[in-house]
Amino acid sequence: MISTADVERAAARIEGRVRRTPVLAADEGVWFKLEQLQHTGSFKARGAFNRILAAGEQTGVVAASGGNAGLAVAYAAREFGLPARVYVPATAPAVKVAKLRQLGAVVELVGEKYADAYDAAVKHAADSGELFCHAYDQPEICAGQGTLGLELLEQAGELDTILVAVGGGGLLAGVAAAVEGRARVTGVEPRTIPTLHSALVAGEPVAVGVSGVAADSLGATRLGDIAFAVATRTNAGSVLVDDAAIAEARAVLWDRYRLAVEPGGATAFAALLSGAYRPAPGERVAVLLCGANTDPATLTSPTAAPPPERSPRGTRR
Repeated sequence: MISTADVERAAARIEGRVRRTPVLAADEGVWFKLEQLQHTGSFKARGAFNRILAAGEQTGVVAASGGNAGLAVAYAAREFGLPARVYVPATAPAVKVAKLRQLGAVVELVGEKYADAYDAAVKHAADSGELFCHAYDQPEICAGQGTLGLELLEQAGELDTILVAVGGGGLLAGVAAAVEGRARVTGVEPRTIPTLHSALVAGEPVAVGVSGVAADSLGATRLGDIAFAVATRTNAGSVLVDDAAIAEARAVLWDRYRLAVEPGGATAFAALLSGAYRPAPGERVAVLLCGANTDPATLTSPTAAPPPERSPRGTRR
């Protein structure tokens, strides 16, 4: 469990280590938090720095990741002069694996799912004594991710709702804790990977299948325990979107705003664009664009028709 105070301590700890990413007023009552501009292309750098700094002196760091968490850990480790070993499922995008190696990490390809890489990483950390950095279910990781929520409130002012993509839930946990009592957080996830939705229905985190266009970054098989505890405490909402809506949101972000994001990074916006989440009149909504580690060639198809003009509130103009 984490609190606003934990996030505030994390913000003080990582100050100067991470970027204060900008906020874009996308439409009346709608803001984008451009966290895809963070170091290594995702919000994960915040949690990685907080985890390593909170742990003190280390001999090395270990992570399991479909890509973004590993990139963040590798980057933070390099900044501290520490060796990093990242366990990655064989299904991880080649662009992310290449970046891991460019950052100096030892990359271990294990299994087809995140769970396979996770088991191998935990074993190595236990055997070596190196610091294990969980992708989403450690207090320091969640609190670090939540620092972007504090920034967002400072930048956008009073908000009613923050839409957050959910995989394992570390970002949701951190942001919901950061803004508790000041704004409501709603998790958005692919219909093919409903970790939050299934946990709320079952009353506890449960295993789900993993597939679809955002599986490389949102492909956790189970919501984290910290995320479930914070989500239930703060009454976080849950919205599901189809892969087609995610693909369209990604294309619109590029075509209309020239914002390059990966499918997972477009998932929260997909809820607005598709109408899966419909703001009430006057509701002030922020959308977290959380990752940009993608192949630019896939942003749009030269043979595809342009996406229909829509307002971010999901109604056609």
